[in-house]
Amino acid sequence: MPKSVMVSTQAEKCINEFILSLSENEDLNKKTLREYASDLRDFTSWFEETWGIHSEGSLNFHPSEITTPTIVQYREYLQKIRCLKPATINRRLNTLKRYFDWAVRLDLVAIDFSKPVKLIPEEKTSPRQMTDKEEAILITTVEKHGNVRDRTLLLVMLHSGLRSMEVCDLTVKDVTIGKRSGHITVRAGKRNKQREVPLNSTARATLEPYLAFLPNGCEYLFPSEKTGGRLNERGLRHIIEKYARLAGLNGISAHDLRHRFGYVMSEKTPLHRLAQIMGHDSLNTTMVYVRASPGYNGPQCQDTIF
Repeated sequence: MPKSVMVSTQAEKCINEFILSLSENEDLNKKTLREYASDLRDFTSWFEETWGIHSEGSLNFHPSEITTPTIVQYREYLQKIRCLKPATINRRLNTLKRYFDWAVRLDLVAIDFSKPVKLIPEEKTSPRQMTDKEEAILITTVEKHGNVRDRTLLLVMLHSGLRSMEVCDLTVKDVTIGKRSGHITVRAGKRNKQREVPLNSTARATLEPYLAFLPNGCEYLFPSEKTGGRLNERGLRHIIEKYARLAGLNGISAHDLRHRFGYVMSEKTPLHRLAQIMGHDSLNTTMVYVRASPGYNGPQCQDTIF
């Protein structure tokens, strides 16, 4: 971090209280907690230095002092003065959004002024394609080094194409398994759309003994090992990235498992059906996978919205 990142005692207290809450209630590693603290320290330093100039005395950070225009100005500062990449800016904005959501829940502020602040658009590139060999290596690695939760989580992601948030939100009651079929009910997908995702034989064979393994009264399908409650998205991403590193597959992310599902399924699933399974609003989004299918030389798809 730059040497100029200095914050007041009050700001440091606010940051530490938030980090302590995360460490006690969520399944986050130390590196992730340090990133949260670093992001908040950067923002509070900027706030106290920038806005302190216009105040008669020193202006110490407190969440109640922050409004939407303040965060927008910070976003512009990161973009135009610091010239940071959109992904870095968005990470810091997401940290602020999470902090102010926490502050509202603790009644430190009455309104979350970070909600209206939009992220910086990022340049879209074609999703990474995992190979058959990479998938096999990853599965072998988690089977060797992982516990039953992590093994089941990885296989379900590979065979369902769910988003990280959707996986974290799954409850035991969302899984239906019959003798020859089964499905997962996604109750709060993107834009709060509900859908049913079919389970193939591999997913069913993995989930059935796992459900019997879970303790009675367990609510979430893949609970946090630390809290027993909901596993958050950062925690899930950390799990996948950990096994990817162990497998020597640096660069593989949790979202790449969803892309792997999309590419594989596009070879044998009608376009509209695949879009429904993956929860896409636009057929053009699904066409990214179809165009990569062997032998595809069809026309461009119209942007049909469900």
